[in-house]
Amino acid sequence: MRHAIILIPARLASTRLPGKPLADIHGTPMIVHVLRRAEAAGAGEAAVATDSEAVAAAVEKAGGRAIMTRADHVSGSDRIFEALEALDPKHHWGIVVNVQGDLPTVDPGDIRAAIALLSDPAVDIATLAAVITDPAELTNPNVVKAHGEPLAPGRLRATAFTRADAAGPGPHYHHIGLYAYRRAALERFVKLPPSAGEQRERLEQLRALDAGMRIDIAIVKSVPLGVDTPEDLEKARAMLAGATPAQNRPG
Repeated sequence: MRHAIILIPARLASTRLPGKPLADIHGTPMIVHVLRRAEAAGAGEAAVATDSEAVAAAVEKAGGRAIMTRADHVSGSDRIFEALEALDPKHHWGIVVNVQGDLPTVDPGDIRAAIALLSDPAVDIATLAAVITDPAELTNPNVVKAHGEPLAPGRLRATAFTRADAAGPGPHYHHIGLYAYRRAALERFVKLPPSAGEQRERLEQLRALDAGMRIDIAIVKSVPLGVDTPEDLEKARAMLAGATPAQNRPG
């Protein structure tokens, strides 16, 4: 599976948790925890794409690779595309994985699950979702619901993503914002203008669906903790207590 490269976009600007990538989790910056998880997926090289010299320095101090990018990117997809072109101008890598820099508990096996969907040449982009088990999530607009056509056990072809309340008998799926792109699909995606669906729902992945790109979804067991607030950070510290990033590698 070493035909893929995993890129982790990270910027310091965060209104709810300033300096988020450098937040300390048991002596290690959060961004390094995410990097170690990406490395543990065994899919190939992993690197951090950032506009912050402080983030780059923290990554390099931990023995990782950081790529400096512009500060004016509006999305992580734009940031990883710039980093990809700098890292691999001769296009050796056919698959690019975007792992958010605030997922310190992401399972390396889930990263592999997204990449595996791209073994189907008809798929442009692969992503993840988990079955919603908490009834409160069904009506939470901050939980993005994924809808799709079942293709096989544990796999859907995406038909919609929405913040609207989930309705009907289910199962309903909580979308996880991790993406594996064919390189050509990423290049096409970042050059597309925002679509009507994207602007209505404030969901970037709808730009791809609205453009006719195929997104398949791997159903995984659980949603990794996304760290957006000080309360989330405390949860992450509790979940990762007693383990170093090197030790704490599920999958």
